[in-house]
Amino acid sequence: MEVSPFRGICYNQRIVGDLARVLCPPYDVITSEQQNLYYEKSSYNAIRLEFPKPRGDSPDYAGAAVTFKQWLEHGVLQLDSVSSFYLHDHHFEYSGEKRVRRGLIARVKLEPWGSGIYPHEETFSKAKSDRLQLMRACRANFSPLLSLYDDSERRIGGILSEASRVESVIETSVLTPLVEGGQDEGGEAHILWAITDPEIKRQLRQFLSSRTFYIADGHHRYETALTYQQERARGQSLTGEEAFQYVMMELVDFSDPGLVIFPIYRLVRGIAPSILEGLEEQLGNLFVLESVPQKASRYQLPPDGWLGILGLQPGTLVVLKQRRTDSSGISFEAMMPGNRSRAYKELDVSILNHIILDEMLGLTSKEDIAYTVDVEEAYQQIKERKYQLAFLLKPPPPERVKAVADARDRMPGKSTYFYPKLPAGLVINLLD
Repeated sequence: MEVSPFRGICYNQRIVGDLARVLCPPYDVITSEQQNLYYEKSSYNAIRLEFPKPRGDSPDYAGAAVTFKQWLEHGVLQLDSVSSFYLHDHHFEYSGEKRVRRGLIARVKLEPWGSGIYPHEETFSKAKSDRLQLMRACRANFSPLLSLYDDSERRIGGILSEASRVESVIETSVLTPLVEGGQDEGGEAHILWAITDPEIKRQLRQFLSSRTFYIADGHHRYETALTYQQERARGQSLTGEEAFQYVMMELVDFSDPGLVIFPIYRLVRGIAPSILEGLEEQLGNLFVLESVPQKASRYQLPPDGWLGILGLQPGTLVVLKQRRTDSSGISFEAMMPGNRSRAYKELDVSILNHIILDEMLGLTSKEDIAYTVDVEEAYQQIKERKYQLAFLLKPPPPERVKAVADARDRMPGKSTYFYPKLPAGLVINLLD
């Protein structure tokens, strides 16, 4: 993969002040309530670019383009004078511990899937349509995709450690939550270095060019960028160096200690009463079940459990611990799509989707399934009877994610939530 430095656009802190006031999460995790709060947080908040309020029935993409142009003209946003790689330390808290995820923000040449770049899960078309319209209007990437690579020899990590010894160019205060108890950017902080040294840039280009990249977060945006590349290239004589031939990514090592993956839980409704009544017996034919009475705040899977179900028994988490040894007459393989890889078929989320949701419950409508990363929300949805069942999964380890992608397969949609999300507005990449 071709990886290169670029002249990024960053906020002018002399005008906007602390960047904690102007950064926002990517579009796909922002609720309408949060959108309003980010608009109120600062008149320069990146929400106006990343996720503009609607005009009529759709977001005001043209308005975002006007705002972007005005901020550049008035110096709110500034184009760096030197081409750089951007080293990013993302500070956050997880399970009561302070962590740092280190990434390198760069431009990566757009290539078809399988040519040095691999997806890891399925995508949905609605989000791709939205991002394409924004890209057409603004001609920029406002937030980087998150991609993973293997640096087992620590060659790239050593270079980045050396680069971080110089003075940083951007440092935010700790961002505070917008909503009490909300899972947004509360407790996060960012440090950014611009790597301008020619020799360090040469080494990074050389070492990264031999790496395979795995999209962790941003499948929609990568596929959108490919579509946009084709649109811009149509009827032109190209050099291959045009800005629209690239997309902005943050590259993170698979073994980075700050790499955190949340599972995404399934909330289900629309189950016929007769099917729901017989579900526990069906599950008992295949799995060893254990009922674990717990308080709502402590609905956590035990170490030897791979799936938990809320709503099957009142006030109880039903835990599926392992396959029954006497279920040899039932083929798990036969319940899975025949064209999927072994890595896919061994995923907890694949077993849930195909064996439980499809085969046992017979769910056919996507409208009957919702998703959340918050166990408290899952509990409340069941308690308020908005959904009948909630399925709690364990987080997939990074090596499982890589194994599915290496098998040229994709995990089911909504299988992973890489935490924390990369913010919009930290560095912006022009596509002109």
